[in-house]
Amino acid sequence: MKIVRIILTVVIVGALLVWGGMTLVNNKKKSEEETKIVAQVNESVAVNVAKVQFENMNVDYVANGTFEPFQEMKFPSEVSGKVLKVFVDEGSYVRVGQTLAVIRGDSQSIDLTAAQAAYQNAITDNQRYENALKTGGVTQQQVDQSRLQLKNAKAQLDQSRLKVGDMNIRATISGVVNSRLIEPGSYVNPGTEMFEIVNVSSLKLRAEVNENQIVNLKVGDNIKVTASVFPGKEFAGKVTFIAPKASSSLNFPVEIQVSNSAGNELKAGMYGTAIFSQSKDEITSKPALVVPRQAFVGGLNSNQVFVVKDSIVKLTTITSGRNFGDKIEVLSGLNDGETVVTSGQVNLADGSKVSIIK
Repeated sequence: MKIVRIILTVVIVGALLVWGGMTLVNNKKKSEEETKIVAQVNESVAVNVAKVQFENMNVDYVANGTFEPFQEMKFPSEVSGKVLKVFVDEGSYVRVGQTLAVIRGDSQSIDLTAAQAAYQNAITDNQRYENALKTGGVTQQQVDQSRLQLKNAKAQLDQSRLKVGDMNIRATISGVVNSRLIEPGSYVNPGTEMFEIVNVSSLKLRAEVNENQIVNLKVGDNIKVTASVFPGKEFAGKVTFIAPKASSSLNFPVEIQVSNSAGNELKAGMYGTAIFSQSKDEITSKPALVVPRQAFVGGLNSNQVFVVKDSIVKLTTITSGRNFGDKIEVLSGLNDGETVVTSGQVNLADGSKVSIIK
């Protein structure tokens, strides 16, 4: 009976060992298969995609830019001296000719006094020579010399008056004081910057327009302008300059003067959009082949997109046309129905494997 028990125990232990071994082998195979699947998935990059297709687009062309002041001027000192008074603060509105500050110039005042005295002496001497010439007491040469001395004295007086006038710092444009860099008691030298004044009653919007649209523009055209901080609101603009030469991006710089609102809502440095509307005669009903703006690798200027075929991407250079905001016209390089990557490009290279996010 004891032998039977021993044999039974050995059989049970052996069966347990065999079962455990088979379980470990099966688990190992399952783990390896899962690892292979994960490795296969990790080899691909998850991306969003979109189809290249023909669409009927709004043919208005838009160009983005930054608002700049219509006038902007910095006021450096032209003389040396101590600032006696400052009459404006940052944010103050000033008009042309308004006194902004007064500088004390002792040497300029002394020079003006001396120039006035010299000028009066020159007048007296000239009158004496003119009278003496009538009686023959002096020669014509002496009279001519006195007249020259009078002119020189007058020029010296005018110059001294200008220097003294420079002691009063006056605005040469109307606008708002954007920065004030002096205080009463400051000492300034020629070239010391004192004020910066900007005029934003109207602004300039600088944008770039491609060659397909520039041929439809001329100086004086009225343009609708919007600002990103005022959605739905339009401002009146007028083309004041069209560059005769394209920039490095092969677009043409255009300057648009924009009328500000009564409360000067627009500020220099804000982001703006110019909307170039075409006339009805220029509008065509032919659909345009377009690609999402987000498909461009590194921005529109690159003219490169990733095209997806059989889960592999190919970096493709295209020729872009009109800008429709979130869609860009494709002139060449892509065909209708092709698939392009719209997000995840930063992780891609030519030939990368991708998995499309549904």
